[in-house]
Amino acid sequence: MLKKEEIEKRNELKKKKPYVYEKVMKFEEKVKRGESIAIVRLVYDYRCNFHCEHCTEARMRRRKGERNFTPSDVKELSKQADEMGLAHFVLTGGEPLIFPDLEKIIDAIDPDKFYISVDTNGWFLDRNMARYLKEIGVDKIQLSLDSLNEEEHDRFRRKKGAFKRCIRAIDAALEEGLHIIVQTVVTKQRVRSEEFINFLEFLNGKGVGVFVTYAKPVGNWEGNFDVLVDREDIEYVKGLEKKYNVFTHFTPSYGLNLGCIAVKRMISITKYGDVMPCPYIYVSLGNFFKEPLRDIVERGLSIRFFGQYYDGCWIAENREFIKEYVIKRIYRKELPVPYNEVFDERDFIRPEQRRLCK
Repeated sequence: MLKKEEIEKRNELKKKKPYVYEKVMKFEEKVKRGESIAIVRLVYDYRCNFHCEHCTEARMRRRKGERNFTPSDVKELSKQADEMGLAHFVLTGGEPLIFPDLEKIIDAIDPDKFYISVDTNGWFLDRNMARYLKEIGVDKIQLSLDSLNEEEHDRFRRKKGAFKRCIRAIDAALEEGLHIIVQTVVTKQRVRSEEFINFLEFLNGKGVGVFVTYAKPVGNWEGNFDVLVDREDIEYVKGLEKKYNVFTHFTPSYGLNLGCIAVKRMISITKYGDVMPCPYIYVSLGNFFKEPLRDIVERGLSIRFFGQYYDGCWIAENREFIKEYVIKRIYRKELPVPYNEVFDERDFIRPEQRRLCK
């Protein structure tokens, strides 16, 4: 059953973007057929003005001389995603607000055909930028903020002044009527803290929802298993959803409980065209520059971890998956690792074995 807030958002989408709304209304039918309704997360470029402690893209930047995305490539990606009935793009990096061709990228995605979100650290998001983003077709900002303690946030983001800029960015977006949510990293040490509750209350008090990203042992945190949450922590956060405007990738949307959303509800595409199951599982399911997006996504859904329902997070809390697949088959290799070097014949399922939702 849809929450009141989600019904309101659907009605707004129907009015603002009727074509996107029609695609969304077909999601339940697509999922029942075993088809992906993935958000297309596009890492267009890795350039960034921050050097965050936990950066998940740190080891992905080093490949030089390879083909990388241009606005014309984005246009083709948009075309293929639209033909698949997909409805949502997230533009990320790096820091998208410093991309010199940002407007061309948004235009290539096509705001009439997709709901468009942009990730940002908030450094450049003032009222003028918020107004500009609305004008070029951005629907939502996903702002990274990780503590209400100014020194802690600045230290985590390795950028003095980052906290002040984040608060300014939130106020600027609200003042300009640009939809904004806050993304925050939650570790084992933070998840049950008083600070986290105060964080939720402060942002909810501003009318801003909070999206929780659980810490992962990848990127700059490769091998850092102390920060990982467990199932009880995840259930604790689910309980917080009853009181606060806080959500995770587990939170049902469109009336669908998909559990882990890798491939089913999320794909992450690197600057070099590799399509990954999610932003944190560094496995290439195929390369967009070499084969159709539809074929790559179908391949992803034929892997049991992504083509069947799982009510946890493989990369955040499933220690067996992390040990057998991440540590043994992904660590110490050039990223992303080809799927056939990570998964073997025992990991594949037939189309009739798919079960995407609960």
